[in-house]
Amino acid sequence: MNIKGRIFIARHGETVFNFAKRMQGDKLDTPLTRTGFAQADAMGAALADWLKPGETLQLWCSPSGRALQTLAVIAEHIGHDWHQTTHEPRLYEINVGDWAGRTYAEIMDDLGPIMDETHGLFSIRPPKGEWYDDIAQRLTDWLEETAHISEDRLVIMHGMSSRVLRGLLLGLPVTEPWKAPIAPSLPQGTMVVVENGQEQIVRQGGGGHLA
Repeated sequence: MNIKGRIFIARHGETVFNFAKRMQGDKLDTPLTRTGFAQADAMGAALADWLKPGETLQLWCSPSGRALQTLAVIAEHIGHDWHQTTHEPRLYEINVGDWAGRTYAEIMDDLGPIMDETHGLFSIRPPKGEWYDDIAQRLTDWLEETAHISEDRLVIMHGMSSRVLRGLLLGLPVTEPWKAPIAPSLPQGTMVVVENGQEQIVRQGGGGHLA
């Protein structure tokens, strides 16, 4: 995919539901924990080291409150106006349908294993929710619609949806049974930069949760 400029991609910081191992998906939202704010702070400091003074950077963010909280902290570090952010619904996390608000343990008590532990991905589709090819389609639409942008971008989004975005930007193959290109999982509090189909770590987080 021919994308101009660098794209800095970050997962939001840890939230109350993340800590409780409870699913949020695209609809439910909980605030960052103290750990989450510390992760955002560390990513902002690391990003500031990558940018030259006064360097322009477009801000893009999932409309989820947890992503916007993370962005607000990062934007302060790099001297950018949080209010100039484009809120982009196509950056939302995977829709987990009927699983939203439930803990992983509760769901597995009802259905058995729901995760492919090797890849850190769902092994079954969430009832009334999305699958990974749905995420790939909405993110492909966003990338194609914004392909004219030559400025660098900062994109704040979510664990699973960011893996699909990175997979698209890195030109990874579509894999079964997920039907989408999906990059390896990265810990919460991690930021990467993708340029010309290559990825580098800006800041490596520690620990983390899924959707």
